[in-house]
Amino acid sequence: MTLAKAIAWDDTVLPFQLDRADIRGRVARLDRSLQTILDQHDYPVQVEALVAEAALLTAMIGQTIKLRWKLSLQIRGDGPIRLIATDYFGPKKEGQPGRVRAYAGYDAERLAGHRGTPFEAMGKGMFAILIDQGEGMVPYQGITPLTGDSLAACAETYFAQSEQLPTRFALAMAQAAVPGGDKAEWRGGGVMVQHMPKASPSVASEGSGEGGLLTRDDLLDGDDAEDWNRVNTLLDTVETTELIGPHVTPDTLLVRLFHEEQPRVFEVQPVHFGCTCGPEKVVQSLSIYSARDIAHMTTDDGKVTADCQFCGAHYEFAPEALGFEAKH
Repeated sequence: MTLAKAIAWDDTVLPFQLDRADIRGRVARLDRSLQTILDQHDYPVQVEALVAEAALLTAMIGQTIKLRWKLSLQIRGDGPIRLIATDYFGPKKEGQPGRVRAYAGYDAERLAGHRGTPFEAMGKGMFAILIDQGEGMVPYQGITPLTGDSLAACAETYFAQSEQLPTRFALAMAQAAVPGGDKAEWRGGGVMVQHMPKASPSVASEGSGEGGLLTRDDLLDGDDAEDWNRVNTLLDTVETTELIGPHVTPDTLLVRLFHEEQPRVFEVQPVHFGCTCGPEKVVQSLSIYSARDIAHMTTDDGKVTADCQFCGAHYEFAPEALGFEAKH
């Protein structure tokens, strides 16, 4: 395979269906979009790893939303890494790319003394998915506790508990240097499989997971369970180099993993980094503050400043532009 062909698959999500097993899924590759997200900040490597994982999950889950909708992940914990927030914006029109952005909040001093995995640095907390369908619609929100040993495991629990959909993620994120390059950059890749929903699922009130949470194995029986277990056994054989690449394209990977399951692919969805901040939105967000708050936010030279947490854009306003008197 040529390098040009490998690059053509970067920053894409490829939807597919396994007709024999009644299972759908996505194969994702994030490259430039992921590095652009991380270039907005100077995160420690543990934070970068979690942001990379969250961005990859967001792109894979977000691919299913409709045009102009927004899907967000909000992951909060009481550990040194206290927040991971991501957004996926559905394409504005057919054929246009989806857009993803992400940022993290953390305590640098506590994180410096942390000796566990990046996920363990989140501590105890919650994993939430929010879907905004646009003006005039009530946003959807589903929340589950942080559980398992990764953000992917949290997402699997979310789908089992909140959606009653057996779901599995196989993800890989790593820093890799291009031959001849002078800097290692992040790449991410993954496969998501999900059993097609039933019209009237029968689900136990308490699951076998941590704290009685439902797991994917609690949701299927009979032939469905057999199909699910077979596909997961095949997915267990995937290798990190196949997920992040450059030598195996997503369609080739599907054939390698699932050729007996009759894989059928759909139109690929490109994914770019994208931030929707702007002066009007910043002014709107500042409108919730009181005159006293605005006074505290006003610099000595009489400017109210604000920074976008996602892209780092810096904004300055005169207090009068926000409907407040200037600080004297």
